Amino acid sequence: MDEFWDYSTNALRNVALASGLKLTEVPGEAAFYGPKIDFMIKSAIGTEYTISTNQLDFLATQTFDLSYIGEDGADHPVYVIHRAPLGTHERFTAFLIEHYAGAFPVWLAPIQARVIPISEKVADYAQKVLDSLFQVPVVNGTAGLRVDIDTSNERMQKKIRDAQLQKIPYMLVVGEREAQEGKVAVRLRSGKDLGAMPLETFLARIKNEAESRKDVAE
Repeated sequence: MDEFWDYSTNALRNVALASGLKLTEVPGEAAFYGPKIDFMIKSAIGTEYTISTNQLDFLATQTFDLSYIGEDGADHPVYVIHRAPLGTHERFTAFLIEHYAGAFPVWLAPIQARVIPISEKVADYAQKVLDSLFQVPVVNGTAGLRVDIDTSNERMQKKIRDAQLQKIPYMLVVGEREAQEGKVAVRLRSGKDLGAMPLETFLARIKNEAESRKDVAE
């Protein structure tokens, strides 16, 4: 076992050095069943995460008696490789939440835009805006953006504040004037007011951001 461990450790070291990435060796940090390479990253506030792991498993070879017949006609052990490109999904999600402080860019935000009707008088137009957003085709072939609508009886300013606290990138306020002109009044979660713009103009804007994955909605 020691022979295989040393051989594998050297192989991993050579691969890491050949990659050109910074290598830090930490003796004793590997799991008991084999040496490994961890890819470490830091969030915006300096927390360190293991984002990906590749590990050899000698124990599974013995447990399941894994072997193959080589060109020399003899049996040779088969070693299992544990490969986790994203580590655990929970850890990766935690990193993203911490890195962006919950203010995800448009392409990543769970809710990309919220429609906020000023009154029930514009309920039909608000629904039209929502439906238009749902139907926007995006580059990966999935139709529709992730949007919702606030039809509560709260005041408009509270609705806007609630959306900001949830760090939704866009708030689309619609009143009677917007309904008549086919527009939406666009606000960013930062509090910046972009003013009224034609619905089609906003659809093109958010579609471009979702496809280009640029973090421009501040």
